[in-house]
Amino acid sequence: MNKSLEGKGIDIVSYLFMTIFSLFCILPFILILSSSISDEKAVQMTGFVLIPKEISLFAYKVIFQDNAIFNAYKTTIIFTVVGTVLCLILTSAMAYALSVKTFTHRNKIAFFVYFTMLFNGGLIPTYLLITKYLNLTDNILVYILPVLVNPFNMFLLRNFFKQIPDSLAESAKMDGANDIYILFKIILPLSKPALATIGLFYGLGFWNEWFTATLFINDKELYSLQYLIMKVLREVDFANQVNELPGVSLNYVVPTNTAKMATAVVTVGPIIFIYPFLQKYFVKGLVVGAVKG
Repeated sequence: MNKSLEGKGIDIVSYLFMTIFSLFCILPFILILSSSISDEKAVQMTGFVLIPKEISLFAYKVIFQDNAIFNAYKTTIIFTVVGTVLCLILTSAMAYALSVKTFTHRNKIAFFVYFTMLFNGGLIPTYLLITKYLNLTDNILVYILPVLVNPFNMFLLRNFFKQIPDSLAESAKMDGANDIYILFKIILPLSKPALATIGLFYGLGFWNEWFTATLFINDKELYSLQYLIMKVLREVDFANQVNELPGVSLNYVVPTNTAKMATAVVTVGPIIFIYPFLQKYFVKGLVVGAVKG
């Protein structure tokens, strides 16, 4: 069907707008990548530019100076993958239980879960619980166990389950299926958008974890990636302060600015490659799961 002149004009304006918007989205990342491979002196003189004037990988050498970064990557990937899977299983189980209308105490349990979103024990009781009673100090499980079920994610998933017709579960029960079979064979396959959304929330939370390592991890082999990056930046800032002291001069320029950009590239890279595969599910799951049930 041939479009009218007005329709073609709207298409051109729409494509132009989306192109400009996409450029505004991608240019900051290009700037970060360019700055991370720039020479520190050039950055100090000219500022951050899209095309580096002098290429230098010294900032990456500072970050990858030993095997610590690779150990941190390994640790972070392990507890991110394992933690996300366990969180999805437990969150799905609780969300399904609270979405079943025949479950007598579902409103009372939902209230207790909601209560934890408003109040918590605080930092000191949490620290005592994890270190004294659970004995999770210097244990990779400390990243996972305390956050196995997030109340917000659980309620989001429960509202999504409520959108699924009850007749599907009822017909399965008539054929002899139990709740576990219904959850894993009927409900979860129909909930891929919601699971992708919740999984992305959990995955990002695990990937960006650094505070837990500050409190409970002393073993360098168990440092999270974000915590190690923070330590590297602190060391760079310290070296920069020492270099500014009277009578002190290092043999190299401390890569303060370029190191910050390099750490952004190192930490954000894997998420950028994963997100496009989940994006089509993410929007649908977030919108549908947000409908009040």
